[in-house]
Parts: sequence; C-alpha cells; structure tokens
Amino acid sequence: MTKLPQRADILEWIAQHPMQRTKRDITKAFCLKGAKRVELKKLLKKLQEEGVLEKDKKFYQNPDVLPPVTLLRISHKSEEGYLFANAPEWLGRSGEPEIIMVLRPNDKALSFGDKVLARVQLINPETDQYEARVIRKLGVPGEKVLGIFRIGPAGARIIPIERSGKEWRVQYGYTQGAKDGELVEAERKGPSVRLGLPQAQIVARLGDPSQPKTISLIAMHQHNIPDDFPKAVLREAEQDWTISDAGREDLRELPFITIDPPDARDHDDACYAVPDDDPNNQGGYIIWVAIADVAHYVRPGTALDKEALNRGNSTYFLDRVAPMLPDHLSGDLCSLHEGVDRFCIAVKMKIDTEGRKLSHSFHRGIMRSAATLSYEQVQSAFDGETHELAGTILNQVIIPIYHAYHVLLKAREKRQPLALDLPERQIELSENGTVTAVKFKDRLDSNRLIEEFMILANVAAAETLSTKKKPLLFRVHEHPAKEKLDALRETAQSCGLVLAKGQVLKTSHINVLLTAARDIDQSELINMSTLRAMSQAYYNPENIGHFGLALRSYAHFTSPIRRYADLIVHRSLISAHAWKDDGLTYNDVENLPNTAEQISHTERRSMMAERDTVDRYLAAYLSERKGVEFTGRISGVVKFGVFVRLDETGAEGLVPIRRISREFFHYKKSINTLQGSETGFEVTLGQPVLVRLVDTMAEAGGITFDLLEVEGKVLPSGTGRQRIIKKAKYKKAKGRRLKVNDSKKKRR
Repeated sequence: MTKLPQRADILEWIAQHPMQRTKRDITKAFCLKGAKRVELKKLLKKLQEEGVLEKDKKFYQNPDVLPPVTLLRISHKSEEGYLFANAPEWLGRSGEPEIIMVLRPNDKALSFGDKVLARVQLINPETDQYEARVIRKLGVPGEKVLGIFRIGPAGARIIPIERSGKEWRVQYGYTQGAKDGELVEAERKGPSVRLGLPQAQIVARLGDPSQPKTISLIAMHQHNIPDDFPKAVLREAEQDWTISDAGREDLRELPFITIDPPDARDHDDACYAVPDDDPNNQGGYIIWVAIADVAHYVRPGTALDKEALNRGNSTYFLDRVAPMLPDHLSGDLCSLHEGVDRFCIAVKMKIDTEGRKLSHSFHRGIMRSAATLSYEQVQSAFDGETHELAGTILNQVIIPIYHAYHVLLKAREKRQPLALDLPERQIELSENGTVTAVKFKDRLDSNRLIEEFMILANVAAAETLSTKKKPLLFRVHEHPAKEKLDALRETAQSCGLVLAKGQVLKTSHINVLLTAARDIDQSELINMSTLRAMSQAYYNPENIGHFGLALRSYAHFTSPIRRYADLIVHRSLISAHAWKDDGLTYNDVENLPNTAEQISHTERRSMMAERDTVDRYLAAYLSERKGVEFTGRISGVVKFGVFVRLDETGAEGLVPIRRISREFFHYKKSINTLQGSETGFEVTLGQPVLVRLVDTMAEAGGITFDLLEVEGKVLPSGTGRQRIIKKAKYKKAKGRRLKVNDSKKKRR
C-alpha cells in the first residue's frame, strides 16, 4: 500500500499490534515512502492534538482503547465471586473500562494488588467492558510510596514522607490530576534505574497533608491497613440477627459490669466477683469473666471471617479506629452495652485465699450488663468519693471485685511476672484534630484489676483446650536472646546495678534489677533497656510458654471483637464443649500455622502504625516551638547521632552527630556510647540533657534537636581537626577505588 492510511486504519493497526506502535513501525506497515512519510507525521501529530492518540516516548497509542496485550492490576472481587482488574496505565478521557478476569483452571490464584500481563478483548463497546485472560503473573505488587506531590521547573516530583526516602519522578499523564502540595499514594512505574530518579505513577490522592486528621490516614496508607469494608462484608454484618437464648445458659441475673477507658469504642469483656460460700475455701472468691460471643456472628468461611483474618486485629489511632469487624457488630451487636441482652462465652473461676486458681468452667450464655463504667469512675467509687455509683453497684459489684483482685495479687507476687514501670502517654485532641495537651496517665488499681482478671481467664482457656487436646493459637513469648541480655547487663553496670548471671534467667531476676532502679535517676533508662532486651510476643499453634508473664500456658480469649486470635480460641472452646456447629472447621485447623503468621504480622503492622501516628502528632504539636529549650534524656545512641526523649511530652527526636560537637566521635556499639576523639567526652544512654528544638517534619514525624548540655555541663567544642582528617582519608580512599574501577573498565 502506497497511499496514505486513513485515521481508522492507523487506530486499528495500533490496537492490533501493541508491540509495534512507533512511527517507523507504522511507516513500514503501510509501505510509505518519501512525501507520504512526511504526511503520516503530520497526521499522527494531528491525532495527538485531537486527543485521539497519546505518545509515550516513541510509542503511539489510542488512550480510549486498551491494547490487546496490557498490564493489569487486580482491583476487587464482585459479590458473585468474579475478579475485576484495572489498567494502571489507562490514559483515556472517559472513565476507566470495566475489566473482568476470565481464569483458566491452571491459572495461579490472584488477589487484590496482584499485577498480570493479560490479553484483553472488548466485549461491549457501549459500556467499555473487557474480558481479560492471564498471560503471566508478574509477581508481588509494585513498590509503593506515600508523599507530597510537588510541581517545579524540573517537572513533577513526589517527596516521600519517610524521613530518609528518595524522591520520585512523575511523568505527565500519570498524575491523576494531583495538585501541588497534595498528599498522594503512588507506585513504581517501569524498572529500577541506576542513575536518576525512579519513576512513579499516582494511584490515590489523599488530600491536604497539613490537616491534623490526615495524620492517621497517612499511617493507614503507609502500612497498608484497610479502611473501608467490601459490600459483601457489610451486607453480612447488617443482616437480621435474631437474639434467641435457645441452648444457652441464662446469666442475666449476674450483675456483670464493663470497665473500659471513657472513650472506648467497643466493650467485649465484663466481670463480676463474689466471695466463695464453700466452707472449704474460706477467704476465696468466685470470679466471672464474660466475653462477647463473636463466633456466633462471624462464621468460618464467610466474607466476614475472611475480612477479619485479613485485618487480623483492630488498629486504634487517636482520632479514629480501623476495626477488625464492621461497626454494626463491633460497636453494637457484639458490644456488651448496659441494659441489653448479649450473647457471651463466660468463664467461672474459683480462687483460694492465696490467689491460686482451684478450678474453672466455661459457659455459653446470654447476659445483660448492669453498668458500663470507666476506670476512673470505678476507682473513685471504691476510694469513697461522692459518686453516682454509690449504692447497689458499689456494694454488690465494685467492692467484691477489688477484694478478689487483692487476693490475686498474692499469687502474682509469687509468680513474679515482668514488672516494667513505663509511663503511659495520653495525647488530647481538639474537635478539629489538633493536639491540645500531652500528659502521662496514672495507672489505677482499676486498670490492674481488669488486667489480672483477663490474664486469669486467658490461662483458663489455654488450660481447658490443652487438656481436651483441641487445637488453638497460643500467645507465646520466648526467653530474651543472650546478646540482648549481655547488653542489658552492661547498661545496668554503667548505672551501678547488677543483673544476675550464670544461671537460668527468670523474670524474678530482672524484677530485682527493676526494683533497685526505682530510686535512681536512670530508672527510665533501665526500664527501656529491659523492654528492648525482650523478644516480641507472637501467636503459635505450639505452646512454648510466656516468659514475660511467667506462665507455662497462655492464650488470648478476652478480646474477640478486636483480635482474630481470640476468635480462634472461642471456636475451639465451642468445639471442645460441643455447644453448636459454629466451632473450628477442618480448614481452620489446617491453616493454623498460616493464621498465626498472618495475625502476628498484622499485630506488628498496627503497632508500627499507631507509634508512627503518635510521632507525627507530637511533631505537629512541637512545630510552633522551634528554638525553645527542653530537658530530656538520651534514649538511643547510633552511629549518626543520639536520640533524645523529652521529659515534658515524651516526644523523641534526633541530634545529628554534626550537631553534637566539632570533633570526630567513635561509636562504641557494645556499650551504646559516642566518644570524642580529641576531648574524650562521652555521650551515653540515660544521660540527662538540655536540647534546643531545631526543626520538625509533621508528615514524617521527624524532630531535630541541637545538644546544648549533658549532665548539666556545656559540651566541649573540639577543633574539628580529626573530622577533617577522617574526611580527607575517605575522599582519598574513594579516589583510589574510582581509579581501580576505571582501569578495570579499560581492560574490559
């Protein structure tokens, strides 16, 4: 063909030949020569101006039509179970096309976020509906970045909110209409590059990062914590749940009460205690703990169950919660509200006068909470302050549970669980989400009371299922590693204290150290160092004990609204007692190792997200106080500087090593110390310091200080000569390496 092709011919060729879309390919396809090639160039440019074609580097494509072979990302699943995908590189002027995946029996399983190379076919031009068949799966989802979108002379950029993140370049057409200064989520576009900035394409616009309520949203996106529930999950949660007490014990006559923080979003545990009337157990108590029967609502294999497992647990932020279950269940039907009937699984525990558990039994019943109380309300009522709870609730419920708690303390003292003393920080927010105050909460006996009751109930659940040889997920905590214990001993010795050595370490040995540290200035340092020496607790189908609580067998039973592990324990109890058919299934048992790994991961994810959110709120709170001096203590020593925790707010920031002194510092990792090469001046853990706030970065939670004084003394300045020498040696060594590399290249 020598005549110039028509518009339709060019568009058809591009659609049918996704790998041959350059001007040269089109010229060869239509056998164009001489002046016809010039006319083709003008036609292609005109199609670009009209928006019919887009040009990416040398390639042309119709933005409103998907090429036969394209990259897709799995986006969601329909209520009927069909998988749908979207095209990450879609540039069409109309809405995104609907792409349904047609899977063959031998195709690999696909889930949300997976990327595939697929062959697509338009099946309905009027609705832009496509069918796609997988050619191959492209592995894990692409690298993601959360950052601030900026438009400058060099083009569009994304500045990551991570404190040490690299910038990303965004090409025209992949910005999703983002505005300068907006918070965006993006993912890598194209392969990794050795030189220059990596490319990204924006996948979500998250709004103004300066708004206080954006802080928790940043953490959710950064840590991939789900926000909205799929429609199928919501529909299951909102179905008609009929309350019937058939086959359940009636526990409504027991005056259970719930005790939670005043801003609690759910109430999944209630308690009650009464002196034991058994003449053989004088001074003993009967303690009841009732837990929401979530297993009745969340059945194995349902959409609710799958989503709960995917989330693993609820994540609590200062201004919102990302719940494990939809609010209709977590905040209503499963929550043990005052004065309404609720399904529960309760455990009745008998303790003697020394706090030892003599026996226990589990009951599936229906209860009615007598009161929904806060820790402060309960404590003030018990302390005899004028209170609206004085009367029946006080005498019948509150006083007996405190007496039972005091008996349990005897057993706790003998058991000697780890007795860390770390203050709990409380951040108060205004209605618009800004920080108004940062305080440290006092731990009340009402807090400790509930903890002891829940620990006792968790032990009872683990013991029952172990005795009945039923599968479950244990909450395990391994002994600390030898290297971490050695570091703790060195820290203790630097403070003039001793940690036992040469024997099997028990929590009682560590408690001796913690008790000795109470009256010294380094008390917080010893407690923080002890916490860092501990391994992290996790879930496991195998029981290896709980070191921190000094317990041989421990499981989570008391919070099924917000933890999937507790739901597994509930199902196992249902199976063990043959209550109904909603217990553990064969698939539940087979997948226990995977479930343990999944929910241990989601727990760590939530902890990091909650911690990052607090850091960002504190950085925003301090942003108005730049140049102000604060007292604090050194909480961490690293090669590049020291971390300081402020006494006033508990906020932690970095003093870069260049801001400590002009001299060169040697980093001694074994004893967590920086030592000046000229003056011998040492900076180490736990030292009281005076710092000046230099800068804050609220989006990343970063705080930077200048170090002014250490232990009341001004820092020696040093000459900086050693630092200059070290820098010169580094440059000289780098020059030698470059010469060697150049000679190797020449030989090749």
